[in-house]
Amino acid sequence: EDSDKSDMIAAEQRAETLRQALPGQVGLVHGRMDTAEKDQVVGDFAAGRLSILVATTVIEVGINVPEATIMVIEDANRFGLAQLHQLRGRVGRGDKSSSCVLLYQSKAGATARDRLRILRETDDGFKIAEEDLRIRGAGEVLGTRQAGLPAFRLADLDNHQDLLQMAHQDARLIIEQDPKLEGKRSDALRVLLYLFERDAAIRYLQSG
Repeated sequence: EDSDKSDMIAAEQRAETLRQALPGQVGLVHGRMDTAEKDQVVGDFAAGRLSILVATTVIEVGINVPEATIMVIEDANRFGLAQLHQLRGRVGRGDKSSSCVLLYQSKAGATARDRLRILRETDDGFKIAEEDLRIRGAGEVLGTRQAGLPAFRLADLDNHQDLLQMAHQDARLIIEQDPKLEGKRSDALRVLLYLFERDAAIRYLQSG
């Protein structure tokens, strides 16, 4: 709540500053506006009646304006890689060359600078997802952690990439050939899944 409110206030202040220099050309959208009002502003921007759209991250998805060619993201060090990639994807949707400018605090930490470096180096979504996994960790599939390295019993993400890739391919093959695990070859897998789910449930209950 506090973050949403402060972002809204910052957007309103930025829009007001720009309106003083470019009267009649600046629109504003944020999450506390009603849907009809947001749609009207975005529609005016898409139609060219507005030249500049100031927004919070409410525009992260669902905005398709092919004529938009320049985006400036303030405090880019605050955002994760996936969100920055989504935001950047709001420009360059037409046939014109586009640019995304990332502004960040000079005191940004090493992890934030690493994220911005990756975003500068590539626009490949798969590469960005891999780097995001490397930086944040995968968290827990059945637990509550949304980041950090998962606690594999036998594997290590740094040292067993090839082994994990093979396991991933085997899992996809099983899903394609026997998705309900009804075949004879799936007997052992059903037992392993039961034990895994039981252990995960026990750990979850013990964590309170």
